Amino acid sequence: MPTVKVYNMAGEVTGEVTLSEAIFGIEPNAAAVHEVVKNHLANMRQGTHSALTRAEVSGGGAKPYRQKGTGRARQGSIRAPQWTHGGVVFPPKPREYRYTLNKKLRRLALKSALSQKARDEKIVVIDNLDMSEIKTKDFVKFLNAVGVTGKALVVTPEVRENVVKSARNIPGVVTTIATILNVYDIVNAGTFIVDKAALQKIEEVYA
Repeated sequence: MPTVKVYNMAGEVTGEVTLSEAIFGIEPNAAAVHEVVKNHLANMRQGTHSALTRAEVSGGGAKPYRQKGTGRARQGSIRAPQWTHGGVVFPPKPREYRYTLNKKLRRLALKSALSQKARDEKIVVIDNLDMSEIKTKDFVKFLNAVGVTGKALVVTPEVRENVVKSARNIPGVVTTIATILNVYDIVNAGTFIVDKAALQKIEEVYA
């Protein structure tokens, strides 16, 4: 079973915790992770793109010149696709990109992402991840103390407003709670920072 050190907010080692083999110790399934990340990005798309067909652009009702005798190619409208300001042949139209994946695949992808973080030794467990006041400078100091640089996902057992507001202005740092973990956020983060109580909740919910 994988084990990781437990730190306090000052970056001092306070103990050790054993991670669940069922969640943090499986063989990562890259295909499942890929499918779930692709699904997440598709579901985030607004789908509001739109362009006009030749039937929708204004003008072009009259034939620009007679059919024969000009030496030019025959034309029926100045709003045909080959004309400047003409319509688009197969234009993008508003559509819904959302689709669903089955729960078993999503659960496998989540466990695979967490297991990969454990393999890469990118999991940092904090004894009590909380802030007495909203202060970004103090949160940056905490990240430096535990040796975290770059992108990070910070997980707490419940919404802790001081933590959320202290971290939200730090580029690459995302906060969430244990019960709504997202595969994309885990994969996108360089380090998985988790409160010890949140870790127990993850093992209860996703085991």
